[in-house]
Amino acid sequence: MTDPVRVTLEGADESAAVRIYDDEGDVSTDDATFRFSIGGGREGDSSGDETDGSADDGDAPSDGDPRYIAPLADVPTNGTLRCEARRDRRGTELILRREGTDVFAWRNSCPHKPEVRLDPGSGAIVRDDRLVCHEHGARFECGDGVCTAGPCRGDALESIAVTVRDGTVYLTDERFDSCRRLDDPTDR
Repeated sequence: MTDPVRVTLEGADESAAVRIYDDEGDVSTDDATFRFSIGGGREGDSSGDETDGSADDGDAPSDGDPRYIAPLADVPTNGTLRCEARRDRRGTELILRREGTDVFAWRNSCPHKPEVRLDPGSGAIVRDDRLVCHEHGARFECGDGVCTAGPCRGDALESIAVTVRDGTVYLTDERFDSCRRLDDPTDR
């Protein structure tokens, strides 16, 4: 695992919080144990359901393309659409923004403070055609994602490759196998 994850497990009388740096292990507290394995099942562990690691493609068109993201019209010009790109069982949150018929996508993370999401769940702030970090006001160009103002001036958002075909947006970044929307289209 490249980035540590903080896990908190609460039981009736006890709470345990740990930062996980490994791909498998467990966290225990009085009456509960959380077991995990990021790369697949642990040797000799037959508990839990097996999955194939595929994303839930409830929004996918009838051909079932796992790289399908959304209709072009669902990608906002005055905000962002959140998605998760996946490879095997690992996901990367990304945001998409539309300019006319072009769609741009980036990792949902500020270069100044990578733990800060540009879109915390309600759409990123867009002012003067630039994405704005809600925490410290950095401004990023649409397209190349370069920061033009703020503490990370000159740095760029990590780009994720997407394409528009026949009015539909698809993930084309070879680092990932599939994509799923995190935003509920009925909330728009």
